[in-house]
Amino acid sequence: MKLRLVTIADRIPNQDVLEFIQLHQPDVICLLGDLDIFIVRPLRQVTDIPIVGVYGNHCHRGYLDDIGATDLHLKTIDIKGVKFGGFEGSVRYKNNPDAPMLTQEEANELVEALPPVEVLISHCPPYGVHDEPNETDKSHEGFRALRHYDEIFKPKYHLHGHTYPCSDKCSTMLGQTEVIFTQNIQAFEIGL
Repeated sequence: MKLRLVTIADRIPNQDVLEFIQLHQPDVICLLGDLDIFIVRPLRQVTDIPIVGVYGNHCHRGYLDDIGATDLHLKTIDIKGVKFGGFEGSVRYKNNPDAPMLTQEEANELVEALPPVEVLISHCPPYGVHDEPNETDKSHEGFRALRHYDEIFKPKYHLHGHTYPCSDKCSTMLGQTEVIFTQNIQAFEIGL
């Protein structure tokens, strides 16, 4: 089985969102965080394609509800027989109680509530894959909890934004999980 995805993450899309969706006819739209209402507001007009998302560390909460998207943080949803799940935020690197940021320990506790899925979406990558760990700057460090989740539950795919390991879209295998980084707006197909 194949699913066509459109992902939007982090950077302002360089083309009209609705035209892009019309051109690629996805089965699902995945919002991977660090977006604002002005980027995603046109998605209110999309009523025949499921839209799922998680918030990033620069997000203001509420836009997922505003456009009728499913907030997947610690939840799952079945789309065309494929179970999707999500995890929001990034590693806490500054004090901002309104931003979805967690310590590694908080993420460890929360991820325990996420059941096994076939496609995991998150803002932050798993630790050691597409992240940029730095002793003095934790802003682009991956979550250890997400790495552990991928190693234990082996989702087929883990989609994320947040860091910039490549200029467009790239993937790396973590055991049996294909970890895919995407930014801006992308269309691609996954096989399950």
